[in-house]
Amino acid sequence: MPPVFPPCAASQLRLGLGGAPLGNLFSAVTDDDAQALVDAAWASGCRSFDTAPHYGHGLSERRLGDRLRRHPRDDFVLSSKVGRVLVPDAGAPRAQHGYVDILPFRQVWDFSAAGTRRSVEDSLQRLGLSRLDVAYVHDPDAATHGARAPEVLRQVIDETLPALRQLKQEGLVRAIGLGTNDVDVVLQVLREADLDVLMLAGRYSLLDHSALPELLPQCVARGVRIALGGVFNSGILATGTRHGAATFNYAPAAGTWVERTARIEAVCEAYGVPLRAAALQFPLAHPAVEIVMLGARQVAEWEDALAMLQHRIQPGFWTALREQGLLPAEAPTP
Repeated sequence: MPPVFPPCAASQLRLGLGGAPLGNLFSAVTDDDAQALVDAAWASGCRSFDTAPHYGHGLSERRLGDRLRRHPRDDFVLSSKVGRVLVPDAGAPRAQHGYVDILPFRQVWDFSAAGTRRSVEDSLQRLGLSRLDVAYVHDPDAATHGARAPEVLRQVIDETLPALRQLKQEGLVRAIGLGTNDVDVVLQVLREADLDVLMLAGRYSLLDHSALPELLPQCVARGVRIALGGVFNSGILATGTRHGAATFNYAPAAGTWVERTARIEAVCEAYGVPLRAAALQFPLAHPAVEIVMLGARQVAEWEDALAMLQHRIQPGFWTALREQGLLPAEAPTP
């Protein structure tokens, strides 16, 4: 299968811009800063962008669309997600689901065929574009849906994915997949359905290798291309353990994760490798991973990521991590 997220020919940059911060995740981003970030990413060679209705209740989609429409449509790859439909509500709280200063809508879960079509068409209107390159089914997992998770998964297989395949035939979508941080739910779907792509968050990183034994080999064998999110595991691999409370998977990091990260930091220090550089470069070595999507909040964060991707890491660093049991023997390294 050809690349879903081809890098810019001039830069060969395998880094895409994730749009959650553009929806005011945790704190507000001004319109000017959002525009500057998208423009800086484009200028650096980034041609892959991801968003979702969930991100600020449409705010991220509107901001990305406003900047990307200035460029020829075939020059970039844009993904969004289905599963949540936005319903207008003047009384909706301005802070919901971790997002602040959001647009006046409520989220309604809807994995039905009709809801899937509405979600894609609504996203295209917010973006001001006529197609999505990728549509992901967003968060069809037990952590999100609790006791309803088996019912949701059945509907995803029976209704959502067939509806996306129909939209693909109509040209509104070019590729379809799942957007999740749950390895098991992807494996369950792959037992019954084919996917083009996968947005996997946090489950293949320098710290968390849970996707490595079974899911990544399946993706290679079946040609499912992965856009990898959460390479910093929501914070701990960006900040390390020495500067205040560390977060893992959007919560205070448990002691086991803190201890393991501290051991990785010690190897980084011995070899003069920034932790962020190792975290960004490591997952790109796996043949299933096509691109890393970075949820940058400001231009400085994007520029730092570019510098970390270019930081030269000697092979002995990866060998040292293996020898200390911090990397699995089967994990490819740069």
